[in-house]
Amino acid sequence: MSKWNLIIDVAECTNCNNCTLATMDEYVGNDWPGYSAPMPKHGHRWIDIKQKERGEAPFMDIAYVPTMCNHCDSGPCIEAAGDDGSISKRADGIVIIDPEKAKGRKDLVDACPYGHIWWNEELNLPQIWTFDAHLLDNGWQQTRGEQSCPTGAMKTVKQDDVAMQKMAREEGLEVIQPELDTRPRVWYRNLWRYSKAFIGASVSAEIDGVVDCIEGASVVLSKGANKVAETTTDIYGDFKFDKLEEDSGNYNLKISAVGHETKTVTVELGDSIYLGEIRL
Repeated sequence: MSKWNLIIDVAECTNCNNCTLATMDEYVGNDWPGYSAPMPKHGHRWIDIKQKERGEAPFMDIAYVPTMCNHCDSGPCIEAAGDDGSISKRADGIVIIDPEKAKGRKDLVDACPYGHIWWNEELNLPQIWTFDAHLLDNGWQQTRGEQSCPTGAMKTVKQDDVAMQKMAREEGLEVIQPELDTRPRVWYRNLWRYSKAFIGASVSAEIDGVVDCIEGASVVLSKGANKVAETTTDIYGDFKFDKLEEDSGNYNLKISAVGHETKTVTVELGDSIYLGEIRL
């Protein structure tokens, strides 16, 4: 059976917050019986954009990751709800917190390991982003977030699980915190820009009394006895190794260029790091 999935491209998100605002426009003050009670005007961010800065000037970048209810196939919230009907998993993959049966179930807020069940104090009700199910059930093929996104960072996809897994493998799609094994239906492209680390530096040398950058220098990244990657410096003498695991320990950089002595630098990688100028 075809099921709903949402694909988010981290590289295309610019933190414009249109998806967040469109969701508020859809739910604040609006009652969708069977799907959702009104979202409060303040305090809730059913689509919440996380931000992460990597590195430091001049080697730095910023990634933005829209997060929301993941509509997990094995969600802890579903287990915590029990058999009272407060939370249900539809055949098309969408999770619904019943706006009547879930009243008073504040315990469900802590059941979500992603922090995306929100407590509505006024209505005494836990709430989530419903995947805009009330719109999809009426023939829409997009969520409000996708409709409002100016960069195309969001894409709603409906297909069976086998096809979705194949797409994930072929396109390198990932989920947030896969170690939780909740089987989310929200997927991310280029998530490494948020979850991975880099090592970068600038290579220079003194030639005839003038310090200048070195283009085309060979840089080999190793961990222990194993070569991890290799690159060459650009016209500005810069190099960068990305998609490394954070807090992954010591690495060796071997830098060599014609006419210059080879230099080896050891670095301990926690968060992304810019080593500054390395003089040969």
